[in-house]
Amino acid sequence: MLEYTGIRVRDLERSKRFYCEGLGLRVNSSGRMAAGGLWVTLEDPTNGAQLELNYYPDAPPYREGDELDHLGFQVESVDLVLDKLKGLGAKVRIPAFREGDERLAFLSDPDGIWIEVWERAAPDEPPASRSGD
Repeated sequence: MLEYTGIRVRDLERSKRFYCEGLGLRVNSSGRMAAGGLWVTLEDPTNGAQLELNYYPDAPPYREGDELDHLGFQVESVDLVLDKLKGLGAKVRIPAFREGDERLAFLSDPDGIWIEVWERAAPDEPPASRSGD
């Protein structure tokens, strides 16, 4: 299921103000990525559609047109979806890992558009950095 669209922004506060004050979206949640970036999820109060703003403070500047960061899909099994999409031409960019109560991976479609697939992790599943043995 398509969960949200993530876009890169140059100024997180300016973008929040633009989408909230200008288009009526509301802040739903926010946090820090394990890799150091910041994200804010905005939601349309009428239909629940979500837009994720991604800010990478230490990343080099990007060119206009590079703002689409990724599409986010919630799936039942990250591993099964990765196998299926690889067979359809996807390239795994960041292998599956666990962050909090989610297990996620990033891949690109045949045209290079990044996609995040994620599932709720089982509570007894060890993080990716530990083998569980």
